[in-house]
Amino acid sequence: MSSFQVIATGPDRVGESPVWDVRLQALWWVDIESRRVRRWSQSSGQLMAWSLPERVGCIALAEDGRVIAAMETRISAARLGEDGSVALEDLALATFPAEGIRFNDGRCDASGRLWVGTMLMEQSQNRALGGMYCLDERGLTGPHVEGLYTSNGSGFSPDGKTFYLSDSHPLSQQVWAFDFDVERGELSARRSFLDMRQMAGRPDGAAVDSQGNYWICASDASQVDCISPQGRLLRAAPVPFPKPAMCCFGGPDLGTLFVTSIVPGDSKLDPQGLSGSVVALRPGATGLPEPRFSRFPRMAHSS
Repeated sequence: MSSFQVIATGPDRVGESPVWDVRLQALWWVDIESRRVRRWSQSSGQLMAWSLPERVGCIALAEDGRVIAAMETRISAARLGEDGSVALEDLALATFPAEGIRFNDGRCDASGRLWVGTMLMEQSQNRALGGMYCLDERGLTGPHVEGLYTSNGSGFSPDGKTFYLSDSHPLSQQVWAFDFDVERGELSARRSFLDMRQMAGRPDGAAVDSQGNYWICASDASQVDCISPQGRLLRAAPVPFPKPAMCCFGGPDLGTLFVTSIVPGDSKLDPQGLSGSVVALRPGATGLPEPRFSRFPRMAHSS
């Protein structure tokens, strides 16, 4: 499990939100700080990149072939052309409790809603102003969860009845589980799932495998932890950089774990020089196809 393949270098300053595209057999992800959406094709190895007008916290794939981009001030549907062109349709404009907040980690539920968290970009202020929002035909609603520093680690159990959410800020380092009602789009019964304050690394982005295990990137610990549905550490998959950011299952058999990464401020922490790359592991687990966004708001605006 320690072997890996580097599929993309860049480097990404903050590589996040990998999503496997079953239709194209390709991996999508973002480099937040460079405001880019990137794509790697499994068959050809081709890399492409598109520039967006704001930092992109996360993406989701839409049923109509577009990419949903949650940015700093808005969530947009992006038509990304093979010639590098970008056509945006704004789906929701954000109203946050303070300046300097942006969207961060998120993903779709089984019914096609987008759940996306927020964070204060200047994390050193130590202000828990982040929350969890939902985008569907009603528009952007929320926060459905409040009091987060750095919303991360979103994921759904295979049966869709449990939602996971982490806060990667040093003052939190928690992962919670919620009961989830997919018909109503409601979160309830928030409870502690994993306390990472006594573990190696801080919780960042995550993925759930077909057996219901929760794979959480342990930032600053050079590993991805596999956590059972009962909240027990089963194993840790090492990665060749100190700051793994988010992971997803993909490949033809959904048995490859793709992991993005962040370039640390101190280059001495990165002896292999692979920070900012995307790597692929074969962890002996398989994932499930990622749901696509389909519940578009009734009012949207092209730009």
